[in-house]
Amino acid sequence: MRESLEGAHRAGFVSLLGRPNAGKSTLLNALLGEKLAIVSSKPQTTRTVVQGVLTLPEAQIVFLDSPGIHKSGSMLDKHMMSAIHEAAEGRDLLLFVADATQTAGAEDAKVLDLVTKPGTPAMLVLTKVDKLRDKSQLLPRIEQYKALHEFAAYLPVSGLTGEGLDQLRRQIVERLPEGPALFPADYLTDQPARFMAAENIREKILMETRQEVPHSVAVVVDKWEDTGKLVKIAATIYVERDGQKGILIGSGASMLKKIGIASRHEMERMLRRKVFLELVVKVRQGWREDPAFLNALDWRSMAEF
Repeated sequence: MRESLEGAHRAGFVSLLGRPNAGKSTLLNALLGEKLAIVSSKPQTTRTVVQGVLTLPEAQIVFLDSPGIHKSGSMLDKHMMSAIHEAAEGRDLLLFVADATQTAGAEDAKVLDLVTKPGTPAMLVLTKVDKLRDKSQLLPRIEQYKALHEFAAYLPVSGLTGEGLDQLRRQIVERLPEGPALFPADYLTDQPARFMAAENIREKILMETRQEVPHSVAVVVDKWEDTGKLVKIAATIYVERDGQKGILIGSGASMLKKIGIASRHEMERMLRRKVFLELVVKVRQGWREDPAFLNALDWRSMAEF
């Protein structure tokens, strides 16, 4: 155990890295106590780096959630891998997030290559332990990862039940450099509200559709008008083919209505006021290979709201 942290405030940047569907976004939301990153069972749900700030009496942790590390194919995949490299560089601590229900394999070794390259201290966080019926499997899992890399700590957690999260927070704080808070105490994220709204819509699409549709969907907020009591939002859902457009609209626009209602309810919770949401679906062939369109999807190119 390191020396007592009493009286020494700490602050730093901590990146969450791992394979697709490892549970990084669920873990981020659980650590923050706020729903910040969208979550689904589909691989590559997260497409960009999501920043979330946890302010504690003794420390401030700036978390950076990243897309799942995967093989680059499309221009979109390359953008996502670029975001992963950005998340890994120049951080104070890395969390290698892995699914406790899965054995470590060759793909994990490839991912660890990227995680360990910067030379930053890394902790192994085994998620989804609530789904592990036989807890005796945890030690062999840890040994498998230990054979791949000597981590600074090995922590089993559950983002759903909260198991192990207090210990994880403590272990993170211990490894951060001493220093003042980097952001105001009430600061949560650098994501503009309109980007979070677009991601919220995409999350509902991920939940309601399957096969190729989720990976072929992009959402752009075209209009944002806040009157103080009501936020009027107009957004376009882009797909690559007419068949995908038909699936998203549904018979009698039933699917689009379902997505819109679910999105509006969550936006009202997030914005703490009434929301009027208008959705349209358009076909834009090959958008995943269009650099200009991909840049327009990046929240850093959006107006601040």
